[in-house]
Amino acid sequence: MNETVNEIVNETTPVYDVVGVGFGPANLALAIAIEEYNEQAAPDDRLTAVFLEKQPNFGWHRGMLIPDATMQVSFLKDLATMRNPRSRFGFVPYLHDRGRLVDFINHKVLFPTREEFHDYLQWAADGVDHMVRYGLEVTGIRPAGTSGPVVEVDVAAFGEAEAVTYRARNLVVGTGLVPRLPEGVESSERLWHSSEFLHRLAALPTGNPRRFVVAGAGQSAAEIADHLHRTYEGAEVVAVHTRYGYSPADDSPYANRIFDPEAVDLYHGAEPSVRRTLMDYHRNTNYGVVDMDLIEELYRRSYQEKVRGEQRLRILGVTRLTEVEEGPDGVRVQVRNLATGETGTMDADAVVYATGYSEPDPARLLGELDAACARDEDGRLRVRRDYRVQTAPAVEAGIYLMGGTEHSHGITANLLSMAAVRAGEICDSLAARRRSDRRAPVAVTG
Repeated sequence: MNETVNEIVNETTPVYDVVGVGFGPANLALAIAIEEYNEQAAPDDRLTAVFLEKQPNFGWHRGMLIPDATMQVSFLKDLATMRNPRSRFGFVPYLHDRGRLVDFINHKVLFPTREEFHDYLQWAADGVDHMVRYGLEVTGIRPAGTSGPVVEVDVAAFGEAEAVTYRARNLVVGTGLVPRLPEGVESSERLWHSSEFLHRLAALPTGNPRRFVVAGAGQSAAEIADHLHRTYEGAEVVAVHTRYGYSPADDSPYANRIFDPEAVDLYHGAEPSVRRTLMDYHRNTNYGVVDMDLIEELYRRSYQEKVRGEQRLRILGVTRLTEVEEGPDGVRVQVRNLATGETGTMDADAVVYATGYSEPDPARLLGELDAACARDEDGRLRVRRDYRVQTAPAVEAGIYLMGGTEHSHGITANLLSMAAVRAGEICDSLAARRRSDRRAPVAVTG
């Protein structure tokens, strides 16, 4: 952290060109784009920016940094290379700086481990540390007046009562996806969302677990089942999902075009019915699917256990987890076969819900500004091609969304695969607005 919280909350805040809410990979990519833009821009055109992050330091899905788990995107789809192949913030410069470039080349992989990619993200975040204020939670956003080009961002020191207000001509909301649990389920010592997996597992009150239940059929669910099965040799792992089994991700070359930058243009310009069709066609590139290598490994293990007559990895397909009752010593779980209607119960030491994430609705943060934001017939924010929310004319400040735009920009809206390009487009829009504002004539009154 480059400044202490007390120093931050006591300083006089200027009007920034942009305040970023959240500092995950998406806004990190934007900070990098702004840094590189400023290095080339004329002094009067440079952007002033600050990013506010409630975590005490940079972190990305730390609860799922499972050993040996790999990324699902190529290392070339890092935070900068797709926007600027010569960027010093790319994954290759990171490897060179860490002294592992030759070793990585000899490794002959396109997909680094999640642990290594997290180290890359941390390395990149350190390079733009001067733009970030950690340990600050945004509690509200409001216009600086009844109208005008400035918004105010209310911030509290995380976990403390001190507060400060940042002012900006543009706002970029990048708070990330929201973990989704089934209705009525709350996180606890023995009931976890996959995003908390490693942290909760380390604090599990049972020293010698005998059974885990994993709900979900996507990549995270399969990785968790795999990790538990390998780590706890005396425990049974029961995977529960409504399909027959895990379904493979479609990562074929033509299907992967849905992740190309040009696909965003096509999607944004299409009619709503075409957007829905495209999403239905290509959901199996990202949602509820698993890498084929992992599927085959889990099946191989399950089969070998059947051969030995000691089944520890159980896949309950066409089945739904219907009831969970937590007690002091474990969890009582009820499942129902969707085809036959038969039910059964089992005791477990913990239940992991790999049930995905929801897109955030920024309405809570935007407060009274939300009423000035245009929405479509389904109540979703109308978002321009440059990721700027369409607002009433009275709101001159720009409100940009870094995520939560799948309905308008397609499947890449929340994914790393477009982080570099998306950040470049937003940076270009911010820079154009600054140049326009700087050169606009000043109205003379009196």
